[in-house]
Amino acid sequence: GIDKVAFTGETDTGRRIAEVAAKTLKRVSLELGGKSPNIVFADADLDAAVIGSLWAIYYSAGQSCEARSRILVQDEAYDAFASAFAERAKALTVGDPLAEETKVGSLISRAHADRVREFIEIGIADGGELLAGGPRAELNGDLDADAFVPPTVIAAVGNDARIAQEEVFGPVVTLNRFADEAEAVKIANDVRYGLAATVWTGDGGRGHRLAQRIRSGSIGINTPFIAFPGVPFGGFKESGYGREQSIEALDLYTETKAILQNTSPKPVNPLGV
Repeated sequence: GIDKVAFTGETDTGRRIAEVAAKTLKRVSLELGGKSPNIVFADADLDAAVIGSLWAIYYSAGQSCEARSRILVQDEAYDAFASAFAERAKALTVGDPLAEETKVGSLISRAHADRVREFIEIGIADGGELLAGGPRAELNGDLDADAFVPPTVIAAVGNDARIAQEEVFGPVVTLNRFADEAEAVKIANDVRYGLAATVWTGDGGRGHRLAQRIRSGSIGINTPFIAFPGVPFGGFKESGYGREQSIEALDLYTETKAILQNTSPKPVNPLGV
């Protein structure tokens, strides 16, 4: 009795749902995982890129499918951006999610926090340079540190490293260099996901060139926001298919029916008999 299944969650679960739904040809829309790039060109407003990039990864403690968890910075701006971003990340207040001054709260469970800490350790073991954060947060009061992970920045890992390829779903970002537009696009697309992306540049034409070439469902140019009411939201590749929060979403819940009626007083006689 079910005609349509909509799922938001982890990619492997979405894949299983699609397999089961295929047996009875139920229609499915899937909004799944992400490993989204945040690309900063040397001609970008550096301060805007830093503060926007902080929000893009650390809001909801990184527990967002569209979190821009891979920051790619053009060579000429890399050192200045890395320094400024790491210092701002260290300054973010970690604590009680209900406290007004808190910028990064707890993770959904202690078990998930342990998983995020494992990813940090893997990233460092793979040669990553820890610029900010780490496995443990320093907290005030009687908060349980096992439920928290501080805003973490890991630099200098290759795009083939696990920390750069797998969804961490926590406040952890990788930081890497690129030389030009072609390399930025290559690195951005070199993951199995394609949910979101952000491009920071002073060249509007470049922003739209990259938006066309990056295989992601939502792309922001000089803004960290990639989801907005009325704007289609959904992914490419293993980030799923179908769109949400827009007129396109209604098409997923409707069937088109064709009805033809003859209004001529004469009978339809296509064979001419």
